Order: sequence, then structure tokens, then C-alpha cells
Amino acid sequence: MRNLSVVTEFILLGIPHTEGLETMLLVPFLSFYIFTLMGNLLILLAIVSSTQLHTPMYFFLCELSIFDIFFPSVSSPKMLCYLSGNSRAISYAGCASQLFFYHFLGCTECFLYTVMAYDRFVAICHPLHYSVTMSPRACVILAMGTSFFGCIQATFLTTLTFQLPYCGPNKVDYYFCDIPVMLKLACADTSALEMVGFISVGLMPLSCFLLILTSYSRIVCSILQIRSAKGQCRAFSTCSAHLAAILRSFMPVVLIYCSPPPIPGLMQLFKS
Repeated sequence: MRNLSVVTEFILLGIPHTEGLETMLLVPFLSFYIFTLMGNLLILLAIVSSTQLHTPMYFFLCELSIFDIFFPSVSSPKMLCYLSGNSRAISYAGCASQLFFYHFLGCTECFLYTVMAYDRFVAICHPLHYSVTMSPRACVILAMGTSFFGCIQATFLTTLTFQLPYCGPNKVDYYFCDIPVMLKLACADTSALEMVGFISVGLMPLSCFLLILTSYSRIVCSILQIRSAKGQCRAFSTCSAHLAAILRSFMPVVLIYCSPPPIPGLMQLFKS
């Protein structure tokens, strides 16, 4: 029987296929991180300082900017640390924290995009009921609800991942701790958990995306009924930025978590 020891720390190998490029990558990634923080801080400052922007739409945008400050901060500081030549090691608790906050902030943003789509739906399709439906109390409840359900989803995924035994290799083939790379290091059969995680991670954004799609389908129908071309352009302009942000957020989720695993027989056929 092999003498297996419990893993107490992991080694982050970084972005795949970038060995030896750490110094070259440090400057652009540090610049991106600083620009992201500054951009979202400026959005917050603009919304808070202008009373004309104290509306439900900008309230949710303000919350989104806050999460966009913390979201890259989950992995970027550690990545910048080892790109500058420092240790790549991360503790077991630190790895679990990375995974939790990454999915907590990601899931919360996903729910928040859905709420923002609902806000635009009410504003354009039911403008006379907007002030009542999207009252300050309703906005606070919706904002708290996104964080609450994001926390539940992240807790489930983190528990699912770290209830597995880690007693062998500890090299994480990525720049932060995430579910797909962590399951590869587990000392147990992860096929069932991979399927559960795939359904959980895939079902949540898919449900949100369908709700957003339904909202915007109704929005487009309502906009096309506006007789004024100026009114149509104004209505579309309030939704275009939100749609761009949705595509930016959902496409990585589809590519990372919803791609089917390779078929062993098919891979062997290509190799031969």
C-alpha cells in the first residue's frame, strides 16, 4: 500500500504554456488589473456623486462595479506575486478561499445581470409601473438576493470540491484554484462529482441566460412598437451596454465549464 500524505499546500503552475515568460507577462497583467480597479472606482464615484444617477439601473450598475473590483482580486494578486518571482505556493485554506470567492462573485454577477435585464424589461415594457415595481425596497431585496444565492451556489461547489481527499500531487496546472484543475488532483474517483459540478455550474448560468433572453425578447418587441425612430434608438442604447457585458461574462463560462470532456476513443483515433 502506498504511503500517501495529506496535501497542506498547492503549487500554482500559472497560465499553461507560458513557462519562462513571467517577466514579460507581469507588466500587461499588472496594467490590466490596475485599469480594471480604476475604471470601476470611477464608475462608483460618478454614480455616487451625481444625484441624477440615483436610479435602480445605476444602483445595480454600482453593485456590479463593486463585484468587478473584488472579482479580479481573487486571483490577480497571487498571480502577480509569482510572476514577479515570488513563491507559487498557496495554502490549502487559501486555495479553498480562492475557489469559494471566485464562484461566489461570479454567480452573484450572473444573478445580477438577470436582475438588470428584469429592470430594463419593467422600464421599457411597463413604464407606468416602474417606480412601484422597482422601488428602493425592492432593489435592496433583489441586490441582497443575488448575493445570498451566489453564496449558496459557491458554498455547494466549494464543499463538493474540497470534501475529496488530496493526498498525492499538489501542482495546480492553472493560475488559480478552480474546480476542473482541482478535481484532477484528488485521490478518489471524481466522475460522479464532475457530472454534478457540470450540471450545477452549467444549469445556473443557462437558467439566467434564458431569463435574460426572455426579458430582451419582450424588450425588442416593445421597442419595435415605438413609432419614433429617436425613441427606438434611445431605448436600444440603454440596453446595448448591458448586452455586451452579458456576452463578455457568459462566453467564458460556456467555454470553461460547459465544454464536454474529450472522448478517449476519439482522441486515440486522432493520435493514430
